[in-house]
Amino acid sequence: MKINVVEKYTSVVIELKGDITGGTKNEEFSDTLRKLILEGKKNLIIDLKETGYVNSSGLGMLISGYTTVKNAGGDLKLANATEKITSLLVITKLITVFENYPSVDEAVKSYS
Repeated sequence: MKINVVEKYTSVVIELKGDITGGTKNEEFSDTLRKLILEGKKNLIIDLKETGYVNSSGLGMLISGYTTVKNAGGDLKLANATEKITSLLVITKLITVFENYPSVDEAVKSYS
């Protein structure tokens, strides 16, 4: 998994590319979120457009990130989740936790 951070208007988009399977990338993802929070960035969007697969460790990583951001007074939303990922969120009932938008632009607008 590769992580790319892009600022877009009032939000920060964290692009995750590749499979989300936790492991060593888990720490890099957490460090990225903490750094953004320390910089005062509170409106975060995870772009899943180029993510193919999410396993249970990857879901744990997303939940941990969500908790970190919420505890710091921020907000974390998902965008561009594939049908497979959306189905996984529904099955695990995490769809009730994460706000999920069909595009980054719609997620950004939700912060207005």
